[in-house]
Amino acid sequence: MGKKRIYIAYTGGTIGMKLGADGYAPTPGYLQWLMNEMHELKNPALPEYTIREYAPLLDSSNMTPDEWMMIARDIAANYDAYDGFIVLHGTDTMAYTASALAFMLQGLRKPVILTGSQIPLCEVRSDARDNLITSLLVAAGFPIPEVCLYFGSKLLRGCRSTKVSANAFEAFDSPNYPALGRMGVDIHINWKFVLPQPTAPGKLVVRDMTVEPVALLWLFPGITADMVRKTVQATKGAVLQVYGVGNGPDRDRDLLTVLKEADARGVVMVACTQCGQGIVNLHDYTTGSALARCGVVSGFDMTREAALTKMLYLLGTGHSAAQVKAKMQENLAGELTSPGDSG
Repeated sequence: MGKKRIYIAYTGGTIGMKLGADGYAPTPGYLQWLMNEMHELKNPALPEYTIREYAPLLDSSNMTPDEWMMIARDIAANYDAYDGFIVLHGTDTMAYTASALAFMLQGLRKPVILTGSQIPLCEVRSDARDNLITSLLVAAGFPIPEVCLYFGSKLLRGCRSTKVSANAFEAFDSPNYPALGRMGVDIHINWKFVLPQPTAPGKLVVRDMTVEPVALLWLFPGITADMVRKTVQATKGAVLQVYGVGNGPDRDRDLLTVLKEADARGVVMVACTQCGQGIVNLHDYTTGSALARCGVVSGFDMTREAALTKMLYLLGTGHSAAQVKAKMQENLAGELTSPGDSG
């Protein structure tokens, strides 16, 4: 059957950085040179790979939805020629890109794995080697039909992932959904948690998307109605990071009025918990019910990255406010667990 072929989209990030006068920065051509020097990548157990270096290479702090669209189109353009895909990406916004691609790559039947490193590949003590080699093995050897994130021995669903540590090698976690795989002596895939292969025939679809104004608003004790008004007045959608299982300050009548007015203007408002783990139910407490009466809907157990990118995707592909509000509460790519849903 021949060797599997893997396409590597190198967008930038720590993995291929080189130390310069102002610190580490992506350097064109450097990662390809390093990989050419790695004897491990010449092992016959590894698949063939093609690497495309983006220009300019970006620290992931500079990633925008335009880059998400570029990555999605790149994968679609090369989809038929390769068995799997790896996106090399900086860690700071990797979970946002992984979440966005999960919504943008519709009808996906092949693995797409985002990875990178906390220490550049050029350094002696680097996590880049394991992340890169394991991602190649998983992309070539396991027909996982979804966007994943591999880091620090764990394979996570992309739209369930979030960065939890700035310094640890296990920098990412999936707080509300089990890992899709764990890598020790053996590569173990938890198939019961992996999305099934699409049953309907069809090609990979990437829809063109415009970037609409959305906001991520963190509630805190003392937040004022004026602060909230200034945030939501220029947006079409807002992810509200609320307390606990979906609570907010129900005694602040001015703030509630701002939310009601925003809802009347067609601003989509979705509540996600500030807690690291848990599910939002706006009707558990009167403080949550007050938000629901203002038109806020539950984001259930979505990460903020999934909620924000899902909202951007839905608004950017022409859905009405009512459609976005409804679909934000639907499980589109394995990103949420609603009450009564098995996941």
